[in-house]
Amino acid sequence: MSIPFDATPCLRAHAARRVARLRAMDPAAEQERLLLSLLRRACGTRFGRDHGFDGIRSVADFQRAVPLRRYEDLHDDYLAAALPVLDGVLWPGRTPYLALSSGTTSGRTKHIPVTREMVRANRGAALDVLAWHLAANPRARPFGGLSFMLGGSTALEQVAPGVRQGDLSGIAAHEVPAILRRWSWPPESIALMADWDAKLDALAREAPVAEIRALSGTPSWLLVLLERLAARRGMPPLPALELLIHGGVAWAPYRDRLAPYLPAGCATREVYPASEGFIAIADRGEREGMRLNLDRGCFFEFVPVAELDALSPTRHWAATIETGVEYAVVVSSCAGLFGYVIGDTVRFVDRDPPRLLVTGRTSWTLSAFGEHLAGEEIEAALLHAASQAGIAVAEYVVGPEFAGSRGRHRWCVEAAATASEGTSAVLAAALDDALRAENDDYAAHRDGAQLDAPEVVLLPPGAFAAWMRAQGKLGGQHKVPRVIADPDRFAAIAAALSAPGPAPRPN
Repeated sequence: MSIPFDATPCLRAHAARRVARLRAMDPAAEQERLLLSLLRRACGTRFGRDHGFDGIRSVADFQRAVPLRRYEDLHDDYLAAALPVLDGVLWPGRTPYLALSSGTTSGRTKHIPVTREMVRANRGAALDVLAWHLAANPRARPFGGLSFMLGGSTALEQVAPGVRQGDLSGIAAHEVPAILRRWSWPPESIALMADWDAKLDALAREAPVAEIRALSGTPSWLLVLLERLAARRGMPPLPALELLIHGGVAWAPYRDRLAPYLPAGCATREVYPASEGFIAIADRGEREGMRLNLDRGCFFEFVPVAELDALSPTRHWAATIETGVEYAVVVSSCAGLFGYVIGDTVRFVDRDPPRLLVTGRTSWTLSAFGEHLAGEEIEAALLHAASQAGIAVAEYVVGPEFAGSRGRHRWCVEAAATASEGTSAVLAAALDDALRAENDDYAAHRDGAQLDAPEVVLLPPGAFAAWMRAQGKLGGQHKVPRVIADPDRFAAIAAALSAPGPAPRPN
């Protein structure tokens, strides 16, 4: 595949201006300006009329007028009677796309509205990723070759006149401007493939490896792709790669495993995209924290996780956030979502500009016995325990098991390579020690009569992929659930993962 010309010089001038503007931006002023603009646009919608948007003049007014809503509330109040056609319900005009997002913990498929304004905002945020890359690497040439986005099938289903639904990566691919498609890969013939294994084979077989300058995707699937490319093409499999863009799952478990496949000098940059909007970008490369996208279509609020279910939770925003606090993320956007709890949790490491770490999901808490383990604690404990046991973790899921008045945590862990006999016991003991040291509630319940020692079930390489395949969720943006608090659902998943042969689909 030939590249028409190196378009990087055109991007470089834009990138310099954009980065200068971002560095000069007042976070609170920009966010309040954006919120009031969103409210003006949506004041004539059904949602806007119901909440008196035309009388709101400040962030405080907005917070008094618009309660927090999770997806279930939004669905029951506004979506159920209208889907798939949202005409002036949440945003002016007809919403052209619905991003299908399967909840990893509840299993329920969500229909997240995506407007043309949100498409443009997401596209701008994607260009910001390249702007920060060029600011840090002035000699970089991302448009001197191809950008390879590893996503799910780009096929979209037309569900009503002017309305399509499907994977968010499919929506993004459908909206790539024609002029930029000459620098994009894969072609439509491969991008549309729904069979993930067949798609990976085609990608590894057909990839113009010498032309690929940027690669983006979820770390777990990027690793599988690069392994297949290396088996066919040798090392490094993408010799011209200068930028790896990753997001969707924690980077730490994959950093060292991906490193051997990257050519010398290849930069990595984390992003925080969601179906609800493009939330943050690592503006400083590998340094801690992603910079909040203040002017890309989303006004953000942050509610202390401990207050999320309170009658009047504290709703922080760019003017009032604090570092070191675990917050639930709330979005109001140009897709017509207002006061919407997206389900992620974050912690800020800087206030000006706001930079955050993704710490998990609001549902990624394990407290079946009062132990109050947060997703970040669970992830950190497993990484520490794995290093003690001498293994690399490929995937995992943890949940509660009950036995009368007592119970325990059961961990289903897939190692990156076949583990030796006795590793399960070593890993379980190291997990127990790490969680005791990290969380006083866990230690108290272990020392009391409520919580027995954890059990670890080591699964063979490929077990989670087989289960995801049986679910019809292999590849793309689909992610393995990490923490399942519902004991019945966890038991079904654990049984399916442990079953010999092809994993059956649990009820």
